Amino acid sequence: MGIETEYGIMATLPGDVPPMTPDEVARYMFRPIVDKYSSSNIFIPNASRLYLDVGSHPEYATAECDSVTQLLNYDKAGDRIVDALAQQAELALAAEGKAAQIYLFKNNVDTQGNSYGCHENYLVPRSAVLKVLGRKLIPFLVTRQLIAGAGMIYRPFLGSASSHFGTGWCVSQRADHVWEGVSSATTRSRPMINTRDEPHADSSSYRRLHVIVGDSNMAEPTFALKVGSTQLVLEMIEAGVDLPDFELADDIASIREIARDITGSTVLELKNGATITALNMQRAYLAAATEWREDPVLDLWTRTLDAIESGDFSQVDTEIDWVIKKKLIDRYVAKYGWDLDHPKLAQIDLMYHDIRPGRGIFSVLQNKGLVKRWTTDEAIDQARVQAPQTTRAALRGKFLAKALEKEASVTVDWMRLKVNQPEPRMVELGDPFAAVDTRVDELLEYL
Repeated sequence: MGIETEYGIMATLPGDVPPMTPDEVARYMFRPIVDKYSSSNIFIPNASRLYLDVGSHPEYATAECDSVTQLLNYDKAGDRIVDALAQQAELALAAEGKAAQIYLFKNNVDTQGNSYGCHENYLVPRSAVLKVLGRKLIPFLVTRQLIAGAGMIYRPFLGSASSHFGTGWCVSQRADHVWEGVSSATTRSRPMINTRDEPHADSSSYRRLHVIVGDSNMAEPTFALKVGSTQLVLEMIEAGVDLPDFELADDIASIREIARDITGSTVLELKNGATITALNMQRAYLAAATEWREDPVLDLWTRTLDAIESGDFSQVDTEIDWVIKKKLIDRYVAKYGWDLDHPKLAQIDLMYHDIRPGRGIFSVLQNKGLVKRWTTDEAIDQARVQAPQTTRAALRGKFLAKALEKEASVTVDWMRLKVNQPEPRMVELGDPFAAVDTRVDELLEYL
């Protein structure tokens, strides 16, 4: 598994100085990277990929992971890595007499209606028929926002696709920004599942399922539930478990309607003519997963659906992102009598996603014990500097560390490790589960 996170970026300057453009901020952030590597697209010592994406979005793609908690550690390590770049850029700007504050937001929308993603990658066997996989998985993804959405105050100008809804609460930030169920497009016609065939592994054995409909998560338990529940559903589909036929009559209309109904009572029309509520669809997936095998996410999944059904969110209001954020915003509304259009609420909504420790609202809540943890700071700090030791990423990490030590000219991608000189030598790693390889040992000797 792997997660790609695109960060929103902004910088403020004191007084009447015009704000810096995202492109200017990003160039300051990536200047040390470009100076060292002559590129803004690199693999870093923890075997993850760090790069500057289209639209001046810093992006971090985790190394290959084989458990939910391991993936969470590397995802959170990415937040700390890009924030360190931002703090370094602030120092560089200060040296030029510019007292800038740089903000990185782990969210999915800006005030102009643009959306940037959190992409999930799951390794599946090549034998899996993508059309069948998509048909069975999409109903789960459409309703998954109830248990794993980041939440936001929706304003019509934020997305013309659903402008008729008016200002209100939305459980998902990505729901209005997908246009198809399964497609090879990414931005032009953004699908829930992208079919571009880039397995980053032996293509005769594997394919990469690229899910781009999910929200970026701040709360560790929400992240674990999002990825863990999806992993369970994929396992059941691959194993041929007899899941109900939930193919939707209209995927896009359904995902947008569900996003605005925190009761889960939205009635969904199925292609077979039946109807079911979003909550009951999630209940069916949970029941099947519970019978399938034991997993730590099942308890949180159960409690979240129970909270939605009862309307008593106190049992998950320290674990589920959209519930945590809505509780915070509701408190301000009750205290000051603001309506949801109030600019202060828009600021709170955005600052929840500021990744700077001690400054972002989420960080403050977590430090005060108002948000539960799933992992530890020690595990995240370890993930910043060391590659996962149970997957192919361990080999990439060793190679990168040796190359840095020897100041060697090398080229690295997800599958290949290459020494460029004096005599080029390359190893191709088609098995993402292989953490040991004698060919890599020989390449390290050569370095």
